[in-house]
Amino acid sequence: MNLLNRYLLKQFFKYFFTVNAGFVSIYLLVDFFEKFDDFSNAGKPLSMALGYFILTIPSIVDQLGPVFILLSGVISLGILNHSNELTALKAGGIPLRLIVRPLLLGSVFFTLLFVLAAEFILPITIAKTNHIWFEQLKGKVMLGIMRNDRYYYKGKDGFYSFKWPDTNKYTFGSFSFSQWDKNYNIKTLTTAKIAYWDQKKDQWILIQGQIQKQGADKEYQITNFKRLRLQLPEHPEDFLVPANKTAELSLSGLYREIDRADAEHKVRAAWTLFLGKLSYILLGIPLLLLGLPILLYSYSKWGRDLSVAIPVSCGLAFFAWGIWGALQSLAIAGYISPIIAACSIHIIFSFTGLLLLISNDR
Repeated sequence: MNLLNRYLLKQFFKYFFTVNAGFVSIYLLVDFFEKFDDFSNAGKPLSMALGYFILTIPSIVDQLGPVFILLSGVISLGILNHSNELTALKAGGIPLRLIVRPLLLGSVFFTLLFVLAAEFILPITIAKTNHIWFEQLKGKVMLGIMRNDRYYYKGKDGFYSFKWPDTNKYTFGSFSFSQWDKNYNIKTLTTAKIAYWDQKKDQWILIQGQIQKQGADKEYQITNFKRLRLQLPEHPEDFLVPANKTAELSLSGLYREIDRADAEHKVRAAWTLFLGKLSYILLGIPLLLLGLPILLYSYSKWGRDLSVAIPVSCGLAFFAWGIWGALQSLAIAGYISPIIAACSIHIIFSFTGLLLLISNDR
């Protein structure tokens, strides 16, 4: 590696960690003021709160990683341009593609680190923050497990089993509630095609089901029903499934979820989650490819580089986030292919950025 490449890589690394430290500090500060009252009101020690916020750092870096890469490259080239070093390099016959190549190599390096973090670090840290926040702080404990797209929970007086297609709604499919005697024989088994929660009356409503109840002679009496209101010990809030539970999965774990899906729409959703996670990690490279020529264009157009390029780069990042999120939603809904949702923004940004870099290199 020649002297120029080492110098540019050093600049890129320096600004990456500077931007990283600044954004993570601001994020933690805001998060601290929002959540510290929850720790203090629950009477938890300061060490738990500090541990929680420290463990959130990898997740913050993962969320803002593409922005860090974009801003690091833009600032590196902007400082080079502002100090007239870029002009001197071009005057010395060094083409622009060789100048930006170390910055792109730096972006690839940090992207690979993000991939490794998503596989080995994030599942551990997110699982621990979920444990602290949901169980130790909020007092809600995962009561069961999920197997073959079905949830199993142990309640106070019995066992629940059901399908939960949408964890944002308290509507359950293939619902069953069983109670057992001391000899582990079923005393009562209540099943229903659909069960949902009536919040106003604080009751369960079961649709199209039956009740099997053990009599004194150990025979079971079966009663069918079309609609039944039932008081059960647990409410749906007790069936805690964190909204970001899938964030605890590694990239390989997300990929394995594809094989476990037993319906077409669930296979599509699993592919979307896996490819979407991977595409988001890789988003920093096309953002940088487009951000660098924007910096050079702003300098040639207005005679300003960083004062224009940094706000524009942030706007570009938010625009990319919005497009990426919209594409993921369309893919989950089945309107577009998960591969198109994962790759289209990368192809468009990379192709546009390369064209602009080539035009600036003339």
